[in-house]
Amino acid sequence: MTFLLRIVDFFAARLWLLALLLFGASAGALATAFISEHFFDLKPCILCWYQRYAFMVAGALSLLALLLWRNPVLVRLLLWGAALAYMICAAIAFFQVGVEELWWRGTDACHAPEFDPNASLDDLRKALLDESFVPCDVVQWSLFGISMAGYNIPFSLGLAGFAAIALLRGRRRA
Repeated sequence: MTFLLRIVDFFAARLWLLALLLFGASAGALATAFISEHFFDLKPCILCWYQRYAFMVAGALSLLALLLWRNPVLVRLLLWGAALAYMICAAIAFFQVGVEELWWRGTDACHAPEFDPNASLDDLRKALLDESFVPCDVVQWSLFGISMAGYNIPFSLGLAGFAAIALLRGRRRA
């Protein structure tokens, strides 16, 4: 435990390094999502996109904190915002795991659109062949029975917790 606190204190004393770590984690998560989509043909559902947006926000706030490193008050505020974005990301991932496990129903965008009863055969064919829709309750990839959203929960919570503890410990030391 002492070793972990030393690591946290190391980052707490160097907020620019904490910002760099959070930016790198966000960039890595987004790169993983991009690679899985474009090289392994794992198409994202709407909840996957929401998680990507949270990583984009956290990454942008961390990058802004890096650029404004001379203003510690603003840097702390931006890093708290990044920690909040990671918490939101974890919440969305938890919701997605619940949809995948059929614990609850997803959002309307998670389910196939309803057909107009008066639609022509061509309209129905186009709707059925539309590849832009990806259902949220279908797990496209898993490792040891855990989906990508399942792995995102501890990853995002870990980043949020690490950032929050470092910011709190740094505040106490200042």
